Amino acid sequence: MPMTVERRLGKLIHEIKEIKKELILDKSNKVISAQNKINSWDSLGKKISCKWDKTSAVDEIIQQREKV
Repeated sequence: MPMTVERRLGKLIHEIKEIKKELILDKSNKVISAQNKINSWDSLGKKISCKWDKTSAVDEIIQQREKV
């Protein structure tokens, strides 16, 4: 039995909404992943800076660049 145009349109709209939900979820997962990576790098940088003799990591890098 052929579908009516209204039913086909309803199914298409439903599928589009589901795809949109998946895209939003995928984007939010990527943002969370990126934020976690940034936080990891920030905490690692702080740990390294704490271990150096009163010199921050940024200052150390600047000093190394000036030597070249």
